[in-house]
Amino acid sequence: MSCLHKRPKRTKSQEEALQEQLRKVAQENGKRLGLEGDADLQFLLIGGELVKIRSSSWKKNRFYKLQEDCRTLWHESKKTFRRNQTFSIDDIESVRKGRQSEGLKKHTDPSVEEQCFSIIFKGRKKNLDLMAVSVEEANRWVSSLEKVKRTIGNLSRQQKSEHWIINCMRKADKNEDNKMTLKELKHFLRQINVEVDDMYAEEIFKKCDKSNSGSLEGAEIKHFYDLLTHREEIDVIYGKYAQAQGQMSLRDLLNFLLNEQREDATVEDASKLIEKYEVDETAKQKKHMTKDGFLMYLHHEEGSILNPAHIPVYQDMSQPLNHYYISSSHNTYLMEDQLKGPSSTEAYIKALTKSCRCVELDCWDGANGEPVIYHGYTITSKVLFRDVISAIKDYAFKTSDYPVILSLENHCSVEQQKLMAHYLISILGDALVTKPLGDTMPTNFPSPEELKGKFLIKGKRLNKLDAIFNNNNTIEEGTVSEEDEAADCENGQKANPKKSKIKLAKQLSDIVVYCKSVHFNGFEHAKDSQGFYEMSSFKESKAFNLAETSATAYIHHNMDKLSRIYPAGSRTNSSNYNPVPMWNVGCQIVALNFQTPSKEMQLNQGRFLTNGTCGYILKPEFQRSLSSQFDPNTLAKGPWLKRKTFYIMVITGQQLPKINKDKHKSIVDPLVRVEIHGVPADNASKETHHIDNNGFNPMWNENFQFDIHVPELAMLRFVVEDYDSTSQNDLIGQYCLPLTSVQNGYRHVPLLTKRGDVICSAGLFVHLMLLDAQ
Repeated sequence: MSCLHKRPKRTKSQEEALQEQLRKVAQENGKRLGLEGDADLQFLLIGGELVKIRSSSWKKNRFYKLQEDCRTLWHESKKTFRRNQTFSIDDIESVRKGRQSEGLKKHTDPSVEEQCFSIIFKGRKKNLDLMAVSVEEANRWVSSLEKVKRTIGNLSRQQKSEHWIINCMRKADKNEDNKMTLKELKHFLRQINVEVDDMYAEEIFKKCDKSNSGSLEGAEIKHFYDLLTHREEIDVIYGKYAQAQGQMSLRDLLNFLLNEQREDATVEDASKLIEKYEVDETAKQKKHMTKDGFLMYLHHEEGSILNPAHIPVYQDMSQPLNHYYISSSHNTYLMEDQLKGPSSTEAYIKALTKSCRCVELDCWDGANGEPVIYHGYTITSKVLFRDVISAIKDYAFKTSDYPVILSLENHCSVEQQKLMAHYLISILGDALVTKPLGDTMPTNFPSPEELKGKFLIKGKRLNKLDAIFNNNNTIEEGTVSEEDEAADCENGQKANPKKSKIKLAKQLSDIVVYCKSVHFNGFEHAKDSQGFYEMSSFKESKAFNLAETSATAYIHHNMDKLSRIYPAGSRTNSSNYNPVPMWNVGCQIVALNFQTPSKEMQLNQGRFLTNGTCGYILKPEFQRSLSSQFDPNTLAKGPWLKRKTFYIMVITGQQLPKINKDKHKSIVDPLVRVEIHGVPADNASKETHHIDNNGFNPMWNENFQFDIHVPELAMLRFVVEDYDSTSQNDLIGQYCLPLTSVQNGYRHVPLLTKRGDVICSAGLFVHLMLLDAQ
């Protein structure tokens, strides 16, 4: 089975020459990745046959191989209109060994467990389920793909950029002669998202074509590359500080760090940067930094907008659980809309691996006595409760060690509830919290640190928690009111509004410890009559009303208890509400539809971007201190009021992706919007002008100023759009982070897709200054 794309027939010598050329290209790209001669990379470049599995009856042999760019996987397709297919390594979210996907579990026999693996893609693209001829072969595919994926992920933005540009050049070389004609150069420029008029293209071409041969090759292509990637704004900044024979001395670099970057830097810090990023050994020995080394520094985390000190877990994780914002998902089982879309264990895996720490399970009686999870009163598909618990057990702590809350919405009969309790206890084992920590009745929540690797169940309980310590826990089963969200959903779906009580099995009741669900009857009632572990769920309209009319009381309620917010039942398309006003009043479990790419989910990703992306963020002191009278709506004087002026200059963009890739001549007209999201007084948005026909290196040089009152609650969001005078602008990329995690000075801003995945090599270059207001 041939692994080559169909091409016009070549002579034997032409074919051999082409293969040798492709081998050299692969060798060059492997070298750029730091994998020159690597056995795993060679294994992927050679490729091999795998069985692609779609159903019990659809299992086909297909040839897979890594292309010479070392970042695209090719596989043949039998469809007449699509003979060859490719996907980028960048599109892979994970590679899973064994029968870990729903498809493989359903369509393969357990005896081939070790031969199977799945490629899981970012976004909504379907998993690719595969089976190798042997266990060894499967292990080799998994480990090799993971190695290349990890290596590409670890490249700096500058390295990714170089890799991308060079591979675009190769694609533009239509006749594969390692030369670039004027026509190929124009094609290349369109491919990298920049439109130039013919006269300018000819001018660049002539400047580089030193040999006057009518095509560029070797050093001429290198000269063209250098002209193309030249960063004028970096020249200006570097030139201002490079006082040592055109290079930055150690003292020059320290001056830059102190004066421009506003860092508390020392000579040792500057020396470490030279040691780490300088590419010229002679300059390194002199303790100098060249322009290339300077650009390398700016492209790494020290030159990023996000403070590197905030990337790992840096907050105090020993406070009570309710002192943290907790990354939370609503109707986690749904992959799409709320009415007819599929339910899947995959949705739980995706949420958990994004460090979601509170997932929801809507539980109903299923066939054969087996409880199922789906959105009741709709035609969404069903998934077995036990399969979901198994998936949660396997993936809960892959990206964060901190506790996971399982929010149960229970509609099951007592018999199936007993089975639910059995599965939770038997599958989760010692990781399930079944009684309070310690030997006496607690008066407060344990901390995330104390609950590492643990599961908490949120649901109804038949009695008070202290019954465990009073030998008063003998009640067998009883009637409790239904979950508030369940009642809202039923009424919204025209179900019987009187059906507000359910029978609760003791076995399920007993494993609800720190998150007992109760109906909200007002802040005074909660304060006087409820234990700290008794928590309420608020639909968004109720929560927003309380946040507007009783903000301070809501904040004090959340100092003692947990609050969960959920989207309105009318959001049948799985849209989301704005989480920021809920965080402003200290609500911890602000549940969003994780499956929906939206501005709201981007803000959520930004909120939980720091602190090791562990899914827990410590609330500001004024949302934890009992003496606080903070109200985000009025901003009376208090420790929360720390007036700042935020200056930002949007300078340039780099390698913004094409929006309409199908249109050969489609080039973006980018603009940048800078937004502040926080307390109402801080909410603001400012926008640059758009640049015509240049997504490769647009330059704006526009200054904005924002007045900030409560920086600890402010989020900074960048939005890059393709301007359209006749219709809505298209999103090119976005990035969001807490304002308190922003680094001052000249910084690169990475860009993410609408789903929150990194766009390789794309970004913005900005200058930022957050200063005390005068």
